Amino acid sequence: MLTHIIGWAHTRFGKLEHETLESLTRRVARDAISHAGLEPTDIDEIVIGHFNQGMDPQGFPASLALEADRDLRFKPATRVENACATGSAAVRHGVMAINAGHARTVLVIGIEKMTASPAEDVRRALLSASYVAEEGTAGASFARLFAHIAETYFQRHGDQSDVLAHIAAKNHRNGALNPLAHMRKDLGYEFCATVSDQNPYVAPPLRRTDCSMVSDGAAALVLCREEAASVVPFSVGIRAIAQANDFLPMSRRDMTRFEAASTAWQNALREAKLGLQDLDFVETHDCFTIAELIEYEAMGLTPAGQGRRAVLEGWTTPEGRLPVNLSGGLKAKGHPIGATGVSMHVMSAMQLTGNAAGFQLPSARLAGVFNMGGAAVANYVSILERTR
Repeated sequence: MLTHIIGWAHTRFGKLEHETLESLTRRVARDAISHAGLEPTDIDEIVIGHFNQGMDPQGFPASLALEADRDLRFKPATRVENACATGSAAVRHGVMAINAGHARTVLVIGIEKMTASPAEDVRRALLSASYVAEEGTAGASFARLFAHIAETYFQRHGDQSDVLAHIAAKNHRNGALNPLAHMRKDLGYEFCATVSDQNPYVAPPLRRTDCSMVSDGAAALVLCREEAASVVPFSVGIRAIAQANDFLPMSRRDMTRFEAASTAWQNALREAKLGLQDLDFVETHDCFTIAELIEYEAMGLTPAGQGRRAVLEGWTTPEGRLPVNLSGGLKAKGHPIGATGVSMHVMSAMQLTGNAAGFQLPSARLAGVFNMGGAAVANYVSILERTR
């Protein structure tokens, strides 16, 4: 039995000064239910993906969705969290509720409000998704953790700084076409490749253009059982959703190989009875450009250590053999932690149904979504297919 996406909503990502956690939640809840052609009474369950870790004083947001309409009162609502993969964890929770027969329709919301918090609070919150006992030393940050990953990768496979600049430039070029993106500016390869006052090192060898942004935003999906999807004008089937977790300490893993990510990809493709070559595009978790590079290898696009081929030979551009991050990715679209995984599913559903205004890929039918929490610790892969 397939679970289907039959409606969605998505705010613009960015610094949303006049929005609150509650206002963003209300808006996407109402809009997603309306987009699905349903009434609030039709929703059986609500799942909220929200990371927070002190970035917002409202640490218990599950029932905020009920403020969207009084007919949502008394519906079961649950908040889930799994670091930067929180959004996909919420989607998976909704799928499991439907597959278990506990719900016919589920409203899934991903939400984060980050930019109102001091930078130090955001750094500390994000670092809590690492193995703090070893990796949370004074002055540590996620940028420095991924810089260490990049340094190790470079030592093994050669300096890839130009390759990372090409990834950043591609995602900014794509994001410039996405009206919902945080940064809608085509920065170009030369800017991304050059260390300057406008593009300084954040944590060498990672430059500012190699790092995703602190963002606010929300996204929502309405999921339903297969028989309910047969009466709506369009639907996107979730052919597979796989999760694979790895050890939390980076010291216990080869950080140049995202092995649990590879496992999640293999399991999802096996469940969907597809190969990577069958997909029309992928939305992947480019929290840092080095992450996207290693993810090419984890998904099986290239052998280990050869991800640069996909970049330098143009495989991942909109015109390439497997376009990656047509939305602009986390790099340009933005990365409000709890919203990210839901956003990736929304962006993919928009592509598959021909509704990705400005960045539409012609005739797309199958998509892959990869969302990870921590440094390749919690790994989720969804395979989506247009079914109506």
